[in-house]
Amino acid sequence: MGSQRMPAAEVEVSADLVRRLVAAQHPDLAHLPVEMMANGWDNVMFRVGDALVARLPRREVGARSLVHEQRWLPVLGPRLPLPVPAPVRVGRPQFGYPWPWSVVRFLPGGVASRNPPADPRAAAAGLGAFLGALHTPASPEAPANPYRGVPLAGRAPALARCLSIVGDLVDHGAVMRVWEGAVAAPQWDGPPAWLHGDLHPANILVHDGRVSGVIDFGDVTAGDPATDLSVVWMLLPAECHDAFRDAYHAAAGRAGGDDLWLRARGWALALSLAFLAQSADDPVIAEIGRHTITAVLA
Repeated sequence: MGSQRMPAAEVEVSADLVRRLVAAQHPDLAHLPVEMMANGWDNVMFRVGDALVARLPRREVGARSLVHEQRWLPVLGPRLPLPVPAPVRVGRPQFGYPWPWSVVRFLPGGVASRNPPADPRAAAAGLGAFLGALHTPASPEAPANPYRGVPLAGRAPALARCLSIVGDLVDHGAVMRVWEGAVAAPQWDGPPAWLHGDLHPANILVHDGRVSGVIDFGDVTAGDPATDLSVVWMLLPAECHDAFRDAYHAAAGRAGGDDLWLRARGWALALSLAFLAQSADDPVIAEIGRHTITAVLA
């Protein structure tokens, strides 16, 4: 079986449409140039002048996620030690465009998947501190997500599907040994923690060699922190994992045993297989998948 391709846009978003929406709903920004910036699975981004970015869903599922960002990033962002794209303006449906949309500040830097940090140990400390600050007890109103933050065993059907898709690209026996060890670890028994939900190197910014921001909170949710901690295997060399853990536990204000990190390794395994299975036309995500599963199985 071949890996899956990016889903088609349910609504085509052009620079001209964005100019019209901005001019009609935020006329003080109407003089700013609008240029295409990036096109993802769920959203398309346009630069609006030098300092702003318009973020518009291209699929209905992206619209639901964007509403979560609009609701919760203004709450979470002020207490986090790295910049996040909290909306500074919100938009409404108009001109045939059917969903809410956002204007956020432009965060300088390139994604870590293409622009890795110059000092991995400093990156480990910075990301560990960021996640330790984020992973506080979540509001009961936090968005639910059936795929992230849940007990790891719930990912078993998806893992099996991904294994069938990637075929002999991976060692199935080695995968199952790691997976079974992770699933056997005790489940998270603390209060559901705030989670980024989709933390990987394409959602981490690096500027001047340093981690400079974290983007794309569309999957923000609550649950087991191990989901986010899987980023250790995606981005950092093994010799920097201890620096990440120390910074994380210091920022979180609590100790953590091996169970948390066993589950995090299991999440890294599950997500790496999902990346490999769903990246037929996305070489960046495919490479993250290849790198992560190599690190997990090492």
